[in-house]
Amino acid sequence: MSALLPTSVDSLLGGGRAESARLELKARWDPASTGTQALATICAFANDHLNLNGGYLVLGVAEEDGRAVLPPRGLSDAEMQAAAKWIRGACNRLDPVYQPVVSPERSGGKNVLVVWAPASEARPHSAPGGRKRGRTYWIRLGAETVDAAANGLLPVLIRQAARVPWDDRRSLEAGIDDLREALVREFLRDVGSSLRKLTDPREIFRRMRITLRANNITSRTNNHDVPRNVGLLFFSDDPSRWFRSAVIELVRFPDGPAGNVLAEHAFRGSLADQFRRCLTHLESLSDVRVEKRPDTPFARRTSRWPAEAVREALVNAVYHRSYEADAPEPVKVYLYHDRMTITSYPGPVPGVEREHFEPGADRPNVPARNRRIGEFFKDLNLAEARLTGVDKIHDAMSRNGSPPPRFEFDESRTYFTTVLPSHASHCDGARA
Repeated sequence: MSALLPTSVDSLLGGGRAESARLELKARWDPASTGTQALATICAFANDHLNLNGGYLVLGVAEEDGRAVLPPRGLSDAEMQAAAKWIRGACNRLDPVYQPVVSPERSGGKNVLVVWAPASEARPHSAPGGRKRGRTYWIRLGAETVDAAANGLLPVLIRQAARVPWDDRRSLEAGIDDLREALVREFLRDVGSSLRKLTDPREIFRRMRITLRANNITSRTNNHDVPRNVGLLFFSDDPSRWFRSAVIELVRFPDGPAGNVLAEHAFRGSLADQFRRCLTHLESLSDVRVEKRPDTPFARRTSRWPAEAVREALVNAVYHRSYEADAPEPVKVYLYHDRMTITSYPGPVPGVEREHFEPGADRPNVPARNRRIGEFFKDLNLAEARLTGVDKIHDAMSRNGSPPPRFEFDESRTYFTTVLPSHASHCDGARA
């Protein structure tokens, strides 16, 4: 993997990945056409309207029906050099000036140019050459790069720029020694970064700020380094020392809410570790039944709760909740005889309504609550593109023959609960 990117180009394009809010594909390089589009896209990624921490522009890869065409078409050496030079120069015309990471890569034996544009701390940015030869504030809406002003979203973008997302803020109550070097090295190994070979942990943190800007976990303040909130969540022994809600609580009620509690677990530790341990525990409780059918030689296998639905529901709860002081409750996983409930606090961000949780519903492009938490979960392959989890839960429950899931929240949006009903065959005299 390139030392400049937090992921490999093959991982980025793996499976012919579709264009999305974080990925733009261009088959050819032409400064008169592709160049103008590229600058607008870089500007949009830097503005990070949806709080997804920017995105990637890949030159030399065609798209068809919204998906990458593999193997890539590729660029010549001369096209690679010309494109990289043009992009670096054109980005000096953004206001404020913004420079993405421009990384020559190889994929399928071809040259491709990856332009990685993390969210900017100096947003909003505008690009020249917009309407009436003025400047345009570009943003991403789904897989499209659009004019924020023309879509009535410029005031929203300006308000966002005045507020740093919580997970990207500096934590002045903690010190650099509160970050566990072993956890950082494990993460760098998992994402394939060569920074793990450095011996000095402080040099690793410094280089992560420079070369892995989307994954930096510290900030320079008054001539010394302090952790960002996301750094403490993923790389400290117990994030709940600073953020009370950074815990997953699991309780089993085999006899219903009024009955006895069979077992209680509190999963602590780094956010990724507590998620993995809770998921493993839940998978061990979701017994599988094999039913032989007289009309076919194949047996039917059913789970109390399908693993994919459980995984998506849990990662959504951990990813999309708030960890601020006004949301002190942990993520709560409650297991009953006939259902599993996973609750996080608060409820969905404004703009997401009940009808958006129906299977196959079109979901709005609204800013995410946590951009950095989502980035780390995706880099660790614990989460995929946003807005896909709801459909995956519906699909997994259907394939398992389970009743449909339910998604519940109150009018004040103080909580959000995913309800996964148990498969009927696991409710006949069975207990969670």
